Amino acid sequence: MDFAFLKNLVVPAQTKIALIVMDGLGGLPLEPGGKTELESARKPNLDALAAQSALGLADPVAPGITPGSGPGHLGIFGYDPLQYEIGRGVLEALGIDFDLGPKDVAARGNFASVDAAGLLTDRRAGRIATEVNQELVKLLRTIKIPGIEIFVETVKEHRFVLVMRGAGLGDALSETDPQKTGVAPLTVKALNAKSRKAAKLANQFIARARKLLADQHPANMILLRGFAKHPAIPSYQEVFGLRAAAIAVYPMYRGLAKLLGMKTLKVDGETVADEFTTLAKYWNDFDFFYLHVKKTDSAGEDGDFARKVHAIEEVDALIPRLLALKPDVVIVTADHSTPALLKSHSWHPVPVLLYSKFVRADGIAEFGERACARGGLGHLRAQELMPIALSNAQRLTKFGA
Repeated sequence: MDFAFLKNLVVPAQTKIALIVMDGLGGLPLEPGGKTELESARKPNLDALAAQSALGLADPVAPGITPGSGPGHLGIFGYDPLQYEIGRGVLEALGIDFDLGPKDVAARGNFASVDAAGLLTDRRAGRIATEVNQELVKLLRTIKIPGIEIFVETVKEHRFVLVMRGAGLGDALSETDPQKTGVAPLTVKALNAKSRKAAKLANQFIARARKLLADQHPANMILLRGFAKHPAIPSYQEVFGLRAAAIAVYPMYRGLAKLLGMKTLKVDGETVADEFTTLAKYWNDFDFFYLHVKKTDSAGEDGDFARKVHAIEEVDALIPRLLALKPDVVIVTADHSTPALLKSHSWHPVPVLLYSKFVRADGIAEFGERACARGGLGHLRAQELMPIALSNAQRLTKFGA
């Protein structure tokens, strides 16, 4: 979507849009011919809402492309992920309110586990507690490298942020996470000449971190990914004319929302129910709400089919609280698929439910992958959802005479 074109069509309206992103929602059956996690879940509220909605399937980036969480969310938010490529490091840093400067290169870090031969046995170090992470970060902060400043900050569980600050640092750097176990972490490589200095410094940091963490099992190694500088990107207010708010517990998703000019709302607690409580608390203050659910993705990455089903059912039980607020438009979808069968993100299109009183309802009383494949929205790119949502919220005027 051409933002300049869209901006000329945006008109103000007293309507509200709610976007519920169930991270990694799309799935696969464990056995051929079986049901996916979404199809297996008992979800009377989502199924009833589906009967009043238009359904479809969306490609977060493009057909056949497996997206990371950043590109997947950008697509849902209406931005072309191929045009606005944002490194995970920036999102994590902004998510914890780190003040990134113009000379900063940020990277998302994972504490990980390696065996005596240096081969990865767990890319997330057993999802160590945040309190353990904080102690390990204290060790990493003792690392000093001449010529640059180094900042290491805890994010959550096994995640941390590394920021390198100094002159002449490029951010075109390869990642050290091979995305599988049984192999050694990769070396950071410069992807252009301007990034050679940063690659050398990042590898020095990793080498010193390896020595410091050698006895800290299970978190005896680090992985770095998503090296990036702070990018320039138009805000939700600029493009869509929306006062937008984000409700997310995990810092990365808060960081992305903040980058797009959304107000990140404080959640008192960490449960999905706490997020819905925050939604109700601020309902009168914003036009657009993004609410992020992480549990569906975590369960999928752990290969826990039953836990992912339970996470979906937990969200379903809270849907009446959303509908009681009388939203004008509701979208329920995902940033990518994370089938428990694969234990990873996948290329499969994500299910989409779009409700409004103006929608041409499909009358399909089921929210699931196969049901969505029969829906009137068809098979679309995720970035096309926002213009459809704006029209249903009566926020786009007619094009042409």
